[in-house]
Amino acid sequence: MERGEEDAITIAINSMGAAALPTTIGTLRTPAVTPDAGVGSESNPFSDLLTDAVGQVNQLESQAQLAVEGLMTGSGVDVHQAMIATEKADMAFELALAVRNKAMQAYQQVLGMQF
Repeated sequence: MERGEEDAITIAINSMGAAALPTTIGTLRTPAVTPDAGVGSESNPFSDLLTDAVGQVNQLESQAQLAVEGLMTGSGVDVHQAMIATEKADMAFELALAVRNKAMQAYQQVLGMQF
């Protein structure tokens, strides 16, 4: 693998650290795999799964931000609601960061293998 390809993969994996995977496994949707979906098909279920997960984390972050703003402006948001939303977003980010770190470790191990 060339250095440029390694840099591109590293940048792509590091960009996952900016967002996170959802905190609950139950919210993940399993992509449908069709019997004729082979190696050369246009479908990429793993990519779709990660994209959905990042979107869900962003949604949790937005909800937390709105809850905190509502608490600060006194627009009817309780303290416990704001804290719960903030903790959900924090846990989702921490989970995504852990997944990114594990993916980076696995990638570095593969690079270190001798064939």
